[in-house]
Amino acid sequence: MKNMSIKNILLAFVAMVMISSCSKQLDLFPQNDLTSEDVYATPAGYRQVLAKIYGGLATTGNVGPAGASDIQGLDEGSQSPFLRGFFNCQELTTDEAVVSWNDQTIKDFHNLSYSSADPFLKGMYARPIYNIMVANEYLRESSDAKLAARKISGADATAIKATRAEVRFLRAFNYWVMMDLFGRSTFITEANEVGTTLPKERTRAELFTYIETELKAIETELKTVRTVEYGRVDQGAAWALLARLYLNAQVYTGTARWTDAITYAQKVITGGYSLHSNYRELFMADNDKRTSEIIYAITCDGLRARSYGNTTFFIHAAAGGDFADFGTNQGWFGYRATKGLADKFPDLTGATDRRAMFTTSLYGTSASQIQINDVSDFSNGLHVAKWRNIRSDGQAVSDPTTYWSDIDFPVFRLAEMYLIYAEATLRGGTGGDAATALSYINLLRRRAHSGNASADIVSSQLTLAFVLDERARELYWEGHRRTDLVRYGLLTTGTYVWPWKGGVASGTAVDSKYNLFPVPASNRTSNPNLTQNPGF
Repeated sequence: MKNMSIKNILLAFVAMVMISSCSKQLDLFPQNDLTSEDVYATPAGYRQVLAKIYGGLATTGNVGPAGASDIQGLDEGSQSPFLRGFFNCQELTTDEAVVSWNDQTIKDFHNLSYSSADPFLKGMYARPIYNIMVANEYLRESSDAKLAARKISGADATAIKATRAEVRFLRAFNYWVMMDLFGRSTFITEANEVGTTLPKERTRAELFTYIETELKAIETELKTVRTVEYGRVDQGAAWALLARLYLNAQVYTGTARWTDAITYAQKVITGGYSLHSNYRELFMADNDKRTSEIIYAITCDGLRARSYGNTTFFIHAAAGGDFADFGTNQGWFGYRATKGLADKFPDLTGATDRRAMFTTSLYGTSASQIQINDVSDFSNGLHVAKWRNIRSDGQAVSDPTTYWSDIDFPVFRLAEMYLIYAEATLRGGTGGDAATALSYINLLRRRAHSGNASADIVSSQLTLAFVLDERARELYWEGHRRTDLVRYGLLTTGTYVWPWKGGVASGTAVDSKYNLFPVPASNRTSNPNLTQNPGF
C-alpha cells in the first residue's frame, strides 16, 4: 500500500497512541497516556488510531524501527514484532526453517523444546493482546453515544462507524492467532471496564465460537468484496479467515467442519479474484499491485513503517553475502530451510517449478549444500530467496539505502482458498466437487510451471498427502506450515521427521505437548486467571 490512506497516516499516529504497557502488566487493562478526549477529539484522531490498529501487525512502537515500544521489557526488534514472532512460531518449528543464530532460546523453536520462560514466546503472547487492547479502546470510543457527545456527525460519523467492522475483524484475527498458537487466551472486549479487574481466560473451543460469531456478525457490515482500498479488510478477508478457521476446526474444537471450509473458500473463489500470472511478483516490493490474488496484506513501507520485525526481517535474515539478490544492503546470515522443504521440489533451480526460489549465486542447491551438518553454519541448508525488496517494474524502492523493506505480507491469497477447497473436499466435505478441486490444484501448478499443461496432475494423484506437499510448495515461508503439520498429525510424531527436528541431526519425534506453545509463566504470575497447557 505505497500510496493508500492507512499507510500515509502511519507517521501521524505516533503522537496519538493511548496505550502503554510493560512486560509485567501485559494481562492488565491498558492505562492511558493521553485522555480519550485528547485522542478522539476529531475525525482525524480516529483515523490515526485506526492506522495504529492496522499498523500493530507491521510495526512495534511509535518512533520508527525502535524507541517508544508498545511492549516494554522485551527486545523491540526480535521479540515484540508480530510478523517476526509469527514466523518463528509457524515456520521455525518446521521443516521450512532453521536458524544459525544463538540468540537466547531461538534454537528451541526448531528443536521443539520451548518452555514457558521463553522470551520470544512472551513477546508473541503479548503482541496480539496489545493489538486487541487498542482495538477494544477504538470500539469503546466510536459508539454512537461517544460520537454524539463529541459532536461528530454526518459523513464523518458515518465513516467512523463503517470502520468498526474492520476493527472487529482485526481483533478476531488476533484472537485466531492466540487460539492457533497457544490454544487459550487472555480475553477482553470493549465491554470490559478499563482497569477494574484482571481479564478472564477463554479456552480454544470458546475462542473458536467467539471468532466464528464475530466474523459472521460483521460479514454484511464489511465493505463488499474487492471494493475496499488495498491494505484494509473487506468481506473477502472475513470469508478467508472463516475458511481457514473451519479447515482447522477439528484441531481447535474436536469437531470437523469440512463442509463449512468448502463453503467459505468457494465464497472467496467466486468473489472476483484471479491468480496473478507471475508467482515471484507476489513477494516483491511492489506486490501492492497484485490485488487480483492478494485478499488482505499487512502493509510494510521502507520509509513510513520501518521495523526490524516486518518483511525487513524476511529479506535480511535469509540473506548472507548474497544480500544484493534480496534487494537489500546487508545480510544477517540467519534463516534457511531443511532438506524437508528441498525434497518437495524435484528441481531446486526454479527452471521447472518457478516457486522454487532458492539462492544459487553464493549458496548452491546441490544435495551436499542443502544437507545441514552444523545448524550454526549458515552455509549449510537450503537458502530461501522468496522475499525480495526489488520492484518488478524496475523502479527504486522507497528507502534509498534499501535496508528497509517495501514488501507487503499477504495474509490471505486466492491460492490458499484453492488448497482449502481441495483438502476439505478430499476429507469428505459436502458441496465439494472432486473435478473442481482437481482443476483448482492444476491452476496453481500451471502458474508455477509457466503455463505448461504437462504439470497437471490426474485425479488419482490428488490425495491428502499431495495437497500437503502442494501447500508447502505454494505457501512456504508465509506462516502456514506448523498449522498444516499439526492438522495432519505430523508436527511432533515420528511419522514425518526432517533434519534437526527435536534437536537431532536425523530428526526425531517429540512430546505431543509441543503442538501448542506454553502460556508464558510471567503472564500467569501477573494474572492468576490464566491456566497452562498440559505438559508445561
